[in-house]
Amino acid sequence: MHASDTIPGGALVLFSGGQDSTTALGWALQRYDRVETIGFDYGQRHRIELDCRPVVLDAMRAAFPGWSAQLGEDVVVSLDAIGALSGTALTRDVEIKMGEDGLPNTFVPGRNLIFLAFAAALAYRRGLKHIVAGVCETDYSGYPDCRDDTIKAMQVALNLGLERRFVLETPLMWIDKARTFQLARDLGGDIFLDIVREQTHSCYAGDRTHVHEWGRGCGVCPACDLRAEGWRKFAAG
Repeated sequence: MHASDTIPGGALVLFSGGQDSTTALGWALQRYDRVETIGFDYGQRHRIELDCRPVVLDAMRAAFPGWSAQLGEDVVVSLDAIGALSGTALTRDVEIKMGEDGLPNTFVPGRNLIFLAFAAALAYRRGLKHIVAGVCETDYSGYPDCRDDTIKAMQVALNLGLERRFVLETPLMWIDKARTFQLARDLGGDIFLDIVREQTHSCYAGDRTHVHEWGRGCGVCPACDLRAEGWRKFAAG
């Protein structure tokens, strides 16, 4: 899709600095004439992802002039209350493990719902109709707020509560990590794939000292496991 073929009305992308949200950002830039980004500082253990956000954005602007012209303002919202209330392995330095409820203790209750509500409030003010999130229920850790049913229900709630016709877009919902790597290549060739692989951050431990074929991370946490397995499957063709 050429810039002249993009959809007017603009989009707001929930952008964490990770693999999924970066790929979703590239997807949005291929479709919408104006794209803004929003991130959240909620006291996450892997807060280094916030440091990766401007690096990724700068790399995308430098590599793709067309995308650079479409990229608008980037906002980071402080949501310390999430970390204070959740007490999970993503907000405390504790062992990552499965809970008695069958969910990993990296699940931050209500996080994505809160993110979407704040994103909708900003989209309302900016006149942006489309809200894009890199959530997925095909290849994930079992988080209930990543499910398609949750996103659809949230869209209804936001449209009713704000009296707007927002569209919540989830381009990764039905694809696994291997196909997410492939989507990055389809969107921007090996240049964009390398940005996703080398500059984004997924590791729950916040480790960027260890370098792997699939990117940087501790190599043992669930996020690294998913990313590594996805890369192996992608590289094998």
